[in-house]
Amino acid sequence: MSSPIESSPSESPAPTSVTLDALDLSALLCSRVCHDVISPIGAIVNGLEVLEDDDDPSMREFALDLIRKSAKTASARIQFARIAFGAAGSAGASIDLADAEKVSRAMFGDEKTQIAWSAPQALFPKNAVKLLLNLVVIASTAIPRGGHIDVKVTGTGEAPTFTLHSKGSHARIPTHAEALIAGRPEGGVVDAHGILPFYAGLVARAAAMDVRFVLQGDEVTITATPTEAGTGLPGAPRPSVEDDRPSDSPSPSDTQLA
Repeated sequence: MSSPIESSPSESPAPTSVTLDALDLSALLCSRVCHDVISPIGAIVNGLEVLEDDDDPSMREFALDLIRKSAKTASARIQFARIAFGAAGSAGASIDLADAEKVSRAMFGDEKTQIAWSAPQALFPKNAVKLLLNLVVIASTAIPRGGHIDVKVTGTGEAPTFTLHSKGSHARIPTHAEALIAGRPEGGVVDAHGILPFYAGLVARAAAMDVRFVLQGDEVTITATPTEAGTGLPGAPRPSVEDDRPSDSPSPSDTQLA
């Protein structure tokens, strides 16, 4: 059995932290969401064209099936993005973990990837839930050929621990994910391909949590645990609402998380 390879954002060799302004961050996140929904929406359009132009019963049934499946996929991706990237539940400071499970299963539970979910029935702080959902996406990219994702949430909303196991053929820690989560992308540039782990790092810092990766054989383990500032330990006060922004933001004018 191969020995585990463990690393953390703090060990990343990338030297420079990067801060995106609000316009760049929102533009890159919008690009990511649009990328995710373009394919199923395009398939719906193609299905409608077949219905308009083809009278063959078998082709019409094929088109209707394509429309049904694509509409379901588009809906699942939008509902996931609404919580993972958007301002869902902005009227309050918490999100139900049951909602996180529901959108995760709809997004990733298919023939290629299966999800197991173990979490308390509880409301957790919004940024913690956003981090969890973004880690689910990263966990799915760790097994490009599909497999099994096991999501486990322990602890309380004030001091949660997330553990995600991605097991499958050719499992690997996603390229540049650690540096991006640490806010230190290679070359000092964040593009649409890297915005999700970079955003996950912003949310992790806002939630006072530390993200680590371990690769062992055909399994990648991702853990997120409270930092000292997030545990309420003596000498490490918990961030206030006013300070609930990425720790690398130099001023209130920089991007803040919902």
